[in-house]
Amino acid sequence: MNIIFDNINKLQNARHLNKHEKLIHAITSAIESKELKKGDKLPSINKMVAEVGYARKTIVKAYEELKGRGIVESKNFKGYYIADVKTGVKLRVALVLYAFHEFQQDFYNTFREEMGSNYVINVFFHHNNLDVFKDILTRISGRYGMYVIAPIVHPEVKQLLKNIPPEKLLVIDRYISLPNEYSYIAQEFENSTYEQLVGLLPRIRKYDKFILFFKEDSDYPIGILHAFNRIIKDFNINGFVENHYIKNSIEKDTLYFFIGDSNLWKLLSDSTQKNLLIGKDFGVLAHNDNAIKEIIFGGITTISVDFKKMAQASAKFIKHKDIIHNIIPSELIQRNSL
Repeated sequence: MNIIFDNINKLQNARHLNKHEKLIHAITSAIESKELKKGDKLPSINKMVAEVGYARKTIVKAYEELKGRGIVESKNFKGYYIADVKTGVKLRVALVLYAFHEFQQDFYNTFREEMGSNYVINVFFHHNNLDVFKDILTRISGRYGMYVIAPIVHPEVKQLLKNIPPEKLLVIDRYISLPNEYSYIAQEFENSTYEQLVGLLPRIRKYDKFILFFKEDSDYPIGILHAFNRIIKDFNINGFVENHYIKNSIEKDTLYFFIGDSNLWKLLSDSTQKNLLIGKDFGVLAHNDNAIKEIIFGGITTISVDFKKMAQASAKFIKHKDIIHNIIPSELIQRNSL
């Protein structure tokens, strides 16, 4: 590995670079000149300390930054190796989401655009399955420079997240209580949903029944169920909670509240077949806004956070690394369906 040591010596007078930056530049230059190839082993930390005289923590910092960019990988008890020769990558980001719902696609597209082409983003889906979530974290551990994770709200998940260094983790979407050095950009479901429902009371009272579709064994936020139960109790609304929408069960003078979109599409299909007018014969309220809900059937009224703003804030955090604790309240987007 004389090429690395030679490159470092050439940079001794480069005062604009600190020591760990000189080491990074020496390695990436050797890759770009094709003197280091994928799979080549790098000098051990002890060897680097002995040859260049840098502190051990300086060498570790440089190697860890190169790992975060995907250029270097470490193998247990075997050392550090060149994993990729794409030196233009600034950072590899693991994005762990529930599933590719429309609103999460909005998040991803905005996040991808905000990050730019020099960041590699790999997406993983856990589908609210704890075993799948654990498997994903095991497979990606130590392989990325940053982890952006929408977690499962489960007692075991807190410790799993704490295994990731706080400076490398951003928790999004669902709030998990972690030490203050961890960052999050999360939704608040119960109180903000309740407040929006209070604002909708005059419209809610137009209907004889108010039905929420909520599946207990899903990734639906429990806070929405709590908000619904509070509103029907506090204001004496004729409300019901059902597990799912049954085909051809649509009724007049009923307001339907959906969290998942699959039930919503079934009801809208039934309304077309039975010639029932949305916003007149029956009402629809949905959670999580997206482009389809903006235009279909003249627009679906939603209670939602702005996922594009969440994505922009997430990208800003990754680029600047300033600790952020941000709870985003839901907003009402009123359209033709209610």
